Amino acid sequence: MKGKIVRLTHGDPKTAKVYGQFGGPVETAKKWKAEGAIKLHIIDLDAALGMGNNLSVIAEIAENVDLPIQVGGGIRSINAVEKVLKLGASQVILGALAFSDPKAVTQIQQMFGAESVIVALDNRDGKIMVEGWKTATSMGMKEALEKFAALEVKTFLVTSITKDGTLSGPDLDTLREACQYPDAEVIAAGGIGSLNDLVALKRVGVTGAVIGKALYEGRFTLKEALKTIGEK
Repeated sequence: MKGKIVRLTHGDPKTAKVYGQFGGPVETAKKWKAEGAIKLHIIDLDAALGMGNNLSVIAEIAENVDLPIQVGGGIRSINAVEKVLKLGASQVILGALAFSDPKAVTQIQQMFGAESVIVALDNRDGKIMVEGWKTATSMGMKEALEKFAALEVKTFLVTSITKDGTLSGPDLDTLREACQYPDAEVIAAGGIGSLNDLVALKRVGVTGAVIGKALYEGRFTLKEALKTIGEK
């Protein structure tokens, strides 16, 4: 947000906390790579909230850090997808666009490859939320998984909004439900606050986890996380 690394609680911009202890975004990305990260997850909060964008920062990270990058936040047109991938991102995370125009998902897969698309299933009280978590869709988790699996989407980012930024543990029930869906690769986000949370997530069957606040708040190190659950 505004070129700085921040974490929000429940997606509320008023709760933004800036983390600059490792330097700026590029230095911080280099630190995560040095600690063993195999992928970076970047959300452009300004773009998600319709308050500008951080494309120049994303481009700088992509240029200086040799890791695959997935980018989300405010990517609401095929043109925006193209822009982000041309900056050096390897995957885009789609929320509102996927729900308002599912045909666009197929187009993006055809243009850039099936692996380039991740669909965000950000959920609150069983309903999928979009547009910076301000707008509820009519869909629940199972319905959304069925819809996008039929469009050959493989990877889903499942975020529990009520857990986001709380460090109080992930929403294991919702994630367990998502992981039961055949062939879905689920990335878990929201609430991860301890190494035990990562062990629980692995048990549930997620493919990966987004860790943000827990690392910046020093709950554990990335090295410890990787050692606890294995490198994958």
